[in-house]
Amino acid sequence: MRAVKPWILGLTGGIGSGKSAAAQRFAELGIQLVDADQAARWVVEPGRPALLRIVERYGADILQPGGELDRAALRARIFESPEERKWLEALLHPLIRREIWGFLESANSPYAILVSPLLVESGQYRQVDRVLVVDVPQALQLQRAIARDGVPAAQVQAILAAQMQRDERLRHADDVLANDRDLAWLNGQVERLHEFYLGLRGGKA
Repeated sequence: MRAVKPWILGLTGGIGSGKSAAAQRFAELGIQLVDADQAARWVVEPGRPALLRIVERYGADILQPGGELDRAALRARIFESPEERKWLEALLHPLIRREIWGFLESANSPYAILVSPLLVESGQYRQVDRVLVVDVPQALQLQRAIARDGVPAAQVQAILAAQMQRDERLRHADDVLANDRDLAWLNGQVERLHEFYLGLRGGKA
């Protein structure tokens, strides 16, 4: 039985900020983490109850030939109707929360990390002990996201416009990792934060 329950760090940042690279370095240092986007995919995997409920409501054409959820088809259905979006959120959000917190509560690293692009927008920041924001200037976000995803600038700009404003995200931060240099710099900053975090109890200095 664990003597000390790990405290929870919320890790967030806008598109192209480098939060996934930061999370990977934390994991390499032995810190257990869960990605909110990944948890959202887990709950609708083939054989899971949520997928069965979705098929009951929308029919088998909501599935790909291999039995996986056709996310594009589902998005088309729910964006046509606010009522359908509410139904889907009511089904999935409690399951996603259960996946996330079940994992975090069973973690056995000194602290554990919830990686969530919508940590602040969703209110998840209230459930963590400390918030780390990976931050970059918007022009660099745009450049990185276009290079990574191979999408038009207008599409990335639309995502940036839909996400929380940078200043508002930073307002909720306990720690800020400025990721405006290369990967070696980012990894060094993560390592510095990791050493600091190891000295904290309950996420508090």
